[in-house]
Amino acid sequence: RTFEIIYIDDASTDNTAAELSALLENVPQLRVLRHAKRSGQSAAIWSGLWQARGELIGVLDGDGQNVPADFPALEAALLNQGGSLAMAAGIRQRRNDSPARLLASRAAKWIRASLLSDTHPDSGCGIKILPRSLFLQLPFFNHMHRFMPSLVRRNGGAVIGVPVAHRPRQVGNSKYRILDRLIVGISDVLGVIWLLRRAPPKGVATELVQPARRLEKKSQSASSKKGLN
Repeated sequence: RTFEIIYIDDASTDNTAAELSALLENVPQLRVLRHAKRSGQSAAIWSGLWQARGELIGVLDGDGQNVPADFPALEAALLNQGGSLAMAAGIRQRRNDSPARLLASRAAKWIRASLLSDTHPDSGCGIKILPRSLFLQLPFFNHMHRFMPSLVRRNGGAVIGVPVAHRPRQVGNSKYRILDRLIVGISDVLGVIWLLRRAPPKGVATELVQPARRLEKKSQSASSKKGLN
């Protein structure tokens, strides 16, 4: 099947750029985008989305804890749902995180459920798949990746939960600090509450056809019937 793998190098200062450059020679599906300055995860997702050529977009974090082999199950769940207004989102099984991070995640889940009516059990899971056309309709802001289930529902879409694996971090350190996320998360939640309340109603539009065009269509239909006779 035709697919592409897009890596966004968010102005890394380690050996990431050199490793990705070497992989370009051996992996024809690989594309590498590099930010000129550190911009964050939401900006990285947005850069990849605008450059992507596929109809379905799968996203996952680059820390190695998400398992790419879970993508087929997510895709199958999305296609079984039918329609273009849906997102399949991972639900991590046996999470390999520290007790403090798990506690912070439970607190964030409670806040989202209480204030945003977010019923997805693991909104913080990084692996998801959804149609590009739906992705482009979501409002973009910094940290929007943490609220994608709420934003998809705001747009009239459905969120399908799919169990996925979760691996322990092997290298590197998380750039997210629990206290920083809590402080920033308060303003983020307030912003999403505003977005949900100000969501425009989805109207059903029916195009009106001018009488002259209707007569023209009837005339063409009658001529074709005569031709068949």
